[in-house]
Amino acid sequence: MAISIIIKIMEIIQKELLEIKKFIEHQNILRKEILTLEEASIYLGQSKSSIYKRTSAREIPFYTPGGKKIYFKRTELDKWILNGRVIPTHEMDLATANYLSKPLKY
Repeated sequence: MAISIIIKIMEIIQKELLEIKKFIEHQNILRKEILTLEEASIYLGQSKSSIYKRTSAREIPFYTPGGKKIYFKRTELDKWILNGRVIPTHEMDLATANYLSKPLKY
């Protein structure tokens, strides 16, 4: 019985250590300007295959010095993410109302 409790405690500790390791890795990524494919995958929260598809479709900015490995500039990834903003309905309604309330110019 005591051994099973110790095993459970060890499993909990291992799980928490893994979470701490992931957190530290993510913090290190936030400090870097140039990211590898693996780091960009973690940073964007997308699979590596999804990012490969985006690079082959040229949807996402990337670099291939030497032609093999793929690198990303973190600030460019941020801009790419922010360019995909969807306008909320209330902002669209406000813009429409403003446009319609302007007097016509002939």
